[in-house]
Amino acid sequence: MPVLTLTKENFTKEVVQSSIPVAVDFMAKWCAPCKQMEPILEAVAEALDEKKIKLARLDVDLAREVAQQYQIMSVPTILVFKGKKVVEQLVGARSKKELLEKLQDYAALVTP
Repeated sequence: MPVLTLTKENFTKEVVQSSIPVAVDFMAKWCAPCKQMEPILEAVAEALDEKKIKLARLDVDLAREVAQQYQIMSVPTILVFKGKKVVEQLVGARSKKELLEKLQDYAALVTP
């Protein structure tokens, strides 16, 4: 599954209204750790079942209102949404293994 690119225009539809959990990477193009996370996110997205969880990225510089709404203070920050609620917050770069394990837990909660 590809990593979905979010904007302030599609955030509500793709994240808040999603029937499955969504992990959103709040990032910025100027952020070195964010750039390090790009291939990790792509690899994790390929390993996960797209029917059970979505992976997405949101550039905080292009969607400041959304970043402020969720009180993003540093990037990268990954928020996991389930329903309309944030159920997990991961601040800073993560390894593929750690991120995959965390997100598989949320994907496992989705009934087919």
